Amino acid sequence: LIVTTGGASVGEHDLIRSVLGEHGLALDFWKIAMRPGKPLIFGRFGDTPLLGLPGNPVSTMVCGWLFLRPALWALQGAEAPENRVAATLGRDLPANDRREDYLRARIERTESGFVATPFPAQDSSMLSLLAAADGLVIRPPNAPAAARGETVDAVLFGDGI
Repeated sequence: LIVTTGGASVGEHDLIRSVLGEHGLALDFWKIAMRPGKPLIFGRFGDTPLLGLPGNPVSTMVCGWLFLRPALWALQGAEAPENRVAATLGRDLPANDRREDYLRARIERTESGFVATPFPAQDSSMLSLLAAADGLVIRPPNAPAAARGETVDAVLFGDGI
C-alpha cells in the first residue's frame, strides 16, 4: 500500500493525481462527498493500491481513521475492530448539507450507553478539537436538524471507551 498525504486537492501544488497519473496510476476515485476529507484519492500503481489522504491535518486524521485503518487491517487478512456505536446526541445539531459530516465529539460511556456531544465549532483548521475528541458523530448527507437525546451513529477512537 502506498499512502500519500497532501497534494490531492485542486490547487497549484496539488500534483499527486496528475504526476502519478503520468506514471501509471489507475485512478478508482478522487474526491468524496464527506467533510472533513473531500480530496481523497484511491487507485492502483500496477498491483499496489494507493491511498492519497488530504493535506489538512484534521482531514488526514479523519480519513486515516476511516479508510487507512481498515485497509491496513484488511491487508493483514483481518477485520478492523468494530468502532461504530449508536449514541445519544448530547446537543442539538442543525440540518446537514449534501456531504456526510464527521463531527469531532466528546463521547462518554454511561450506564445507559454512549453519549456523543459534538464540539460547537467544527472548522477543519482546529486541530486541538481533534486532540480533545473521543470520536466522531456521523451526520448523513441532507440529514434534518437533530435534537439532543436523539440517537446518532458515532465512531470511537482508540480501542473504545
